[in-house]
Amino acid sequence: MGTHPIRAAVILGAAGALAASLGTASAAPSAQTVPRQQPPDPVLVDCAWQPEVRPEAFLIACGDGNSRLAALDWERWDAQAAVARGVNVVNDCDPYCAAGTFHEYDVIVRLDRPDTWEREPDLAHFTRMSLTYTDARPEGFPSTVDYPLWD
Repeated sequence: MGTHPIRAAVILGAAGALAASLGTASAAPSAQTVPRQQPPDPVLVDCAWQPEVRPEAFLIACGDGNSRLAALDWERWDAQAAVARGVNVVNDCDPYCAAGTFHEYDVIVRLDRPDTWEREPDLAHFTRMSLTYTDARPEGFPSTVDYPLWD
């Protein structure tokens, strides 16, 4: 303890008391440190009624398969909206759908209007999909198309 044994003993004692009190205080739970559980981000409900998050592909036309999204690259997916770039693969149904040709169109996909999913009330799902064609688009389509999504 060197030439000042009393001063050293007082410092060591104070340090020990401080450490003990901090250990007791940090062991007690605090309302500020208890994490709140955040609800999961909304899902996209597919044709088979399965919840999806950031899917690589999505079937728009469940009945006949004549419109689908592919190569989806999600830039955003949160509680308010989801945004991806991808390709809309659409059948031109010329001369009729079974004999038609599928064409690819670059799109920006936006999902929004989250709401409670009736089938799974603990989950929210997006209720609207907007496709914005960034170059060519199917004949007769506007540059942006909105689709209501099923529940």
